Amino acid sequence: MNKKGPVSKKKTTARKIADRIPMPKKKVTWPQARAFSVHLLTASGSFLAFLSLVAASEGRWTAMFWWLGLALFVDGIDGPIARKLEVKEILPTWSGELLDNIIDYVTYVLIPAFALYQRGFMGEGLSFLAAAIIVVSSAIYYADTGMKTKENFFKGFPVVWNMVVFTLFVIDPGQWVSFAVVVVAGILTFVPINFIHPVRVVRLRPINLGMTLLWCAFGALALAQAALAAFYDQIGVLGEQVSVFTKIGITVTGLYLACIGGIMQLFPTLGARKA
Repeated sequence: MNKKGPVSKKKTTARKIADRIPMPKKKVTWPQARAFSVHLLTASGSFLAFLSLVAASEGRWTAMFWWLGLALFVDGIDGPIARKLEVKEILPTWSGELLDNIIDYVTYVLIPAFALYQRGFMGEGLSFLAAAIIVVSSAIYYADTGMKTKENFFKGFPVVWNMVVFTLFVIDPGQWVSFAVVVVAGILTFVPINFIHPVRVVRLRPINLGMTLLWCAFGALALAQAALAAFYDQIGVLGEQVSVFTKIGITVTGLYLACIGGIMQLFPTLGARKA
C-alpha cells in the first residue's frame, strides 16, 4: 500500500487553497478594459503630483510647475474621454469622480500650498498662515456636493490654487499683496459668486475656452523663459526670469477668467443664444 509523501500533501494543500480563491464569473470585455484605461489615465495624475512634490521639496520651481501643468492637462482630457466612452455606465462600481477629486486636491491644493510655504516669499509666518488657509478652505469646498450650478458654473472660488500660486510666483507682487490674494480667494470659496468652467459652461464658451488656452500658453512661455535662463546659468528665481510681456499676459487672462463668471451671473442673458 502506497503512502502519500510530503510532496503529495503539499499538492493537496495547494489545490485546496486554490479552490477557495473565487474565480471571475465572466471575462473582461473590451469596453470594460477600455473604460478602465481611462481611470488609469486619471490615476497617472498622482504620479505627476509626486514628481511635482519632489521638485518642490528640492526648490526646483520651474520643474514643479511643469509637472503640475502636465497634471492639469491630464485633468482636462480625462473627463471628456470618460463621457465619450461611457465609463460610468460600463464600470459603475468604480468612481472616476472620487478618483479625480483625490488627485485634484493634491495637484490643485496641497502641492501649491506646500510650494507657497516652502518658497517663503511672504515671510515664514504669513506663508504658514496662507498655506493653512488654502488647505483647510479647499478641503471644506470639496465636501460641498452643491458646488456646481445648473449651468455648470462653480459656486464660489473653485480652489484652483495651482493657477493662483503660479501667478504669484511669476508676478511676485510682494508679501502683503500675495497674502491678501490668498485671503480674498479663501473667502470667495464660500461666497455664492459664479466662476466659469471653460468647457462645460455653454455661454461664451468659445471666448472662455480661448482665454483659458491663452493663459496656458502664457504660462508655458513663462516656464520656457525660466528654463532658458537656467540653461544659461542666469541667477534669479522664476518671476525674475520672465519677461514683462509674459507677466502682463498671465495677469490679464487670469483676471478675465476670475471675473467673467461673476459678470455672467449679473447678466444672465450675456452670451445666451437667441431663441
